[in-house]
Amino acid sequence: MADQNTPDIVYTKVDEAPELASASLLPIIQAFASAAGVSVGTKDISLAGRILSTFPEALTPEQQQSDDLAWLGEWVKQPEANVIKLPNISASVPQLVAAVKELQSQGYALPDYPETPANDAEKAVRAKYDTLKGSAVNPVLREGNSDRRAAAAVKSFAQSNPHRMGEWTADSKTRVAAMDGGDFFSNEVSATLSKAGTAKIVLETASGETVLKGAVSYPEGTVVDATFMSAAKLSAFLDAEIEKTKAEGVLFSLHMKATMMKVSDPIIFGHAVKAWLKPVFEAHGDKLAALGVNPNSGLGDLLARVKDDAELMAAIDAVTAARPPMYMVNSDKGITNLHVPSDVIIDASMPALIRAGGKGWGPDNKEHDCVCVIPDNSYAPVYDAAIEFFKANGKLNPATAGTVQNIGLMAQKAEEYGSHPTTFEIPQAGTVKMILDDGTVLHQHSVEAGDIWRSASARKAPIEDWVALAIDRQKATGYRAIFWLDANRAHDAELIAYVKAILEARGVADKFEIMAPREATIASLETITKGDNTIAITGNVLRDYLTDLFPILELATSAKMLSIVKLMNGGGLFETGAGGSAPKHVQQLMEENHLRWDSLGEFCALGESFRFLADQAGNEKARVLGDAVDTATQGILDNDRSPSRKVGEPDNRASHYWFARYWAEALAGQSVDTELAAHFAPIAKALTTGEAEILGELAAVQGAPADLGGYYHGDAAKTAEVMRPSATLNAIFA
Repeated sequence: MADQNTPDIVYTKVDEAPELASASLLPIIQAFASAAGVSVGTKDISLAGRILSTFPEALTPEQQQSDDLAWLGEWVKQPEANVIKLPNISASVPQLVAAVKELQSQGYALPDYPETPANDAEKAVRAKYDTLKGSAVNPVLREGNSDRRAAAAVKSFAQSNPHRMGEWTADSKTRVAAMDGGDFFSNEVSATLSKAGTAKIVLETASGETVLKGAVSYPEGTVVDATFMSAAKLSAFLDAEIEKTKAEGVLFSLHMKATMMKVSDPIIFGHAVKAWLKPVFEAHGDKLAALGVNPNSGLGDLLARVKDDAELMAAIDAVTAARPPMYMVNSDKGITNLHVPSDVIIDASMPALIRAGGKGWGPDNKEHDCVCVIPDNSYAPVYDAAIEFFKANGKLNPATAGTVQNIGLMAQKAEEYGSHPTTFEIPQAGTVKMILDDGTVLHQHSVEAGDIWRSASARKAPIEDWVALAIDRQKATGYRAIFWLDANRAHDAELIAYVKAILEARGVADKFEIMAPREATIASLETITKGDNTIAITGNVLRDYLTDLFPILELATSAKMLSIVKLMNGGGLFETGAGGSAPKHVQQLMEENHLRWDSLGEFCALGESFRFLADQAGNEKARVLGDAVDTATQGILDNDRSPSRKVGEPDNRASHYWFARYWAEALAGQSVDTELAAHFAPIAKALTTGEAEILGELAAVQGAPADLGGYYHGDAAKTAEVMRPSATLNAIFA
C-alpha cells in the first residue's frame, strides 16, 4: 500500500486542544525528523474532515477532501505502519449538528442532519451522518490490542511531586446507583462459534418478522453476545433514584458514555432527561414533539427549542424546583449534567469525582456529595468498589502509590457495545433472534417496545493476541497480573475459557489471577496503596475506563499515559492519552489566548514511534532521535516546564519551546551519531541564546481573545498565527 508519498510516520490531524497543540509542536517534530531522513506527514481524522470526506457530491472540487480514515484503516494492516494517534472527537448528535452548521457557515453546501428523516433521501443522508457518530475512528485504527501504562519518568515525577487529592470520610453520602435487574448485565447471553458463519438479527412480532440486520459474518471461534435493557425497568429505576437523591440531600448525577456507546447510551440519556422532566412530558408531550424536542439530544437542546413558550418554561421551572440539585458541568453558565449527552463522559467524570473525595459541583457553585447513576451493572461495580474503598481507607497517596498498568482487548472491534450497526431501539413488542445461516437460533430475547437490544463480538485472533500480550507484559515486569473477568457474566465466561486454556498451554497459569471487576478493583487498590504494582488485563470498555481511573488517581491526568498498540500485522500505533478535557482548554484559548493542554502524551508516543521506526526500517538515526526525546521529556518533568493552568503563565507553546531546546541539547550532546550532534549543536545554541526573546514573544500574546476561524474547522493560517507567535522560534526551524 505504501508509495513514495507515504510518510515514515503518520501524525493524525484531530480536533480541539490536541490539534491546536499540534499546530505548535508538529513543525518542530518535522524539522527534527528531517535531519534523520524521516518524513512525518498528516492524515485528517477530525470530525470536520470526516464530514467533508463523506459528502463529496455536495462540495466543489476545491472543497472535496480525501477519506483519510479509510486510508488509515488499510494502512494499519500493513507491517510498516507507524501512526501517532491523537485524541479525536467521538461525536454526539449535538456535536455533529454543531460541526455541520459551522461548515455550512464557511461555505460548504452540506445537507442538514435530519434528526427525524421524512423520506428516503433524508434517511440516506442520516445514514451517512450516523457513520460519523460516536467512536467511529478508534475501531478502524485499532488493529491491535492495547498496552497502556505510565512512563517511568512520568510516574517518578508524580511520586516526587504529588498532586492534590480530595479528602474522603467514612460518612460521605456519595454512592453509585445501578439497576438490580433488567439491564444489559442481567440479560446477557453469549456463545463461542464452533465454525465460521453469518447471522441475521430479526424481530418477530404479532404482525410478522422484521430484519433488523442482514447477514453479519463471524470467523470460527468468535465470541458473540446479545442482551437488552428494559425501557420500563430503566424508567422506574431513574424515577426512584431521583426521589432517593432528593431525600438524601445530595446531587443527582448521570454518568454515561454517549460517545463510545453511540446508539445505546444516547437513548439511556434521553430516558434520564424524560425522567427528570416527567411531569412536563406527561402534560405537554404533544407540544414538545411539535417543537422537535428529542430528549436524547439533552436538556440544553430542549430548552433552546422551548425558550419562547412561557407555559412550557414555567412548567419546567416548577419541576426543576421540586427536583434534587443537579451535578453541574459549568455552574457559572448553568450547564447541567443533562444538558448535552457528551458533556459528562463516565471514564473522565467518575475518576475526577473520586479524586475530589466524592464531591461534584452543584448549581450553587459549591462542592457536594453525589449519587452517581450508572444504570447498567456491567461496570458500575468498579466505581462502587472504589468509592467504598476510599470511604473506608481515606484518599490515595500519590507520593507512595504503586501503579496499575493495562492490557486491553480491543482489536478488530472487540466488544464494541451499544454501537451501530447491531444496536436497536425496539419499535414494538416481540422476540429478537440471532439466527445463523444454518437456521440455528443462536440467541433470543423477549422484548417490549422501547427496549434497547444490542449485540457485540470478540474474534478469536484478537483474544489470543490479547492473552499473549498480557503474558509478555507480566514476564517483563513480574507484577501482579489480574484478568478482570466475571465468571457470572455470560460474555466473560466465554473469555475465561480462552484465557485458562492459553495460560495452561503456556505454563504460566500460576502467574495470573481471574477476578470479577468489583473484586479486581479492591485488589488493585489494595496493591497500589501498599506501593506495589499490578497489571489490569481487561476487555475494551474496562480498558477505556481504567486507563482514566487509575492515571487520574496516580498522576492527576490520563493525558500523560504511554499507550502502545502493537498492530496484529506488525505495525505500530502510538496513542497520546485522553482528550476529555480538551473542550474546556479550547474555550480558555479562545477567551484568553492561553492553552493549558499538556503534550506530554505526545512526547511519550513520539519517542516510541522513532524507536519503532529504527527497528522496522533499520534507521539508527531515528533511534537516536527517539532516545533524545526521552531525555527531553525528562527535562520537561525535572524542570517543571509543563503548561500552567492560568493565563499569564507559561502555557503549551512555552512547553514546546523547552521540549525543543532539551531535545536539541540531548542530540547535540550525544556521541552515538556525530553527524546529528553537529547538525543540532547550532540549533541548541540558538534556542538557548534566544530564550528570553522567545519566551517574551510567547507571553506577549496572552490575555486577549484568540481568533481560530472556527471551532471544529479552524482556519489553518489563523491557527498557525495563534499557536506559533514567536518569530524568533519560527526562524530557528524555518
